[in-house]
Amino acid sequence: MDSERVRRFEAVYAATFTAILGYAARRCAVPEDAADVVAETFAAAWRRIDDLPPGDRARLWLYGTARNVLANHRRGSARRDDLSAALAAQLAGRYARSPEDELAAPAILRLLHELPPTDREVLTLVAWEGLDHGEIAEVLRCSRNTVRLRLHRARRRLAARLAAAGITTGLLTAEEKR
Repeated sequence: MDSERVRRFEAVYAATFTAILGYAARRCAVPEDAADVVAETFAAAWRRIDDLPPGDRARLWLYGTARNVLANHRRGSARRDDLSAALAAQLAGRYARSPEDELAAPAILRLLHELPPTDREVLTLVAWEGLDHGEIAEVLRCSRNTVRLRLHRARRRLAARLAAAGITTGLLTAEEKR
């Protein structure tokens, strides 16, 4: 890169960083978003350093750029929020649980997280991802027999923890019979 362009960017950055950060911080709900806006604004300034006006007009150009970055950020956030709400509604309908399941779920998750990582991985690949033994073997890069053995041991360990916690589920019993 041309050293004159680098010096110019560094000078503009030093002269305007605080102002641009304040502009973004006053318009963002969380500091992390403001930091992202400032970073994107100065990245655009670096990419378009030849378009950056001289003197104090550079600050005004950066305000305009930050305004556009904020608008893009808000549109992206709104899009993510809409998608999250749609997914949550879809999942709520698909995976509706009984009141008893709702009460037991946090305890089951806690017990699951207390298992060794290898047990947790094989159990979640079956329960959450819906993979069969062959697919799990491919994911874990091991044989189907190794998967069967790991899964059997993991289920036994989880069942023991559930029983110790006083949680009964018919699902583990049915799974153990396979």
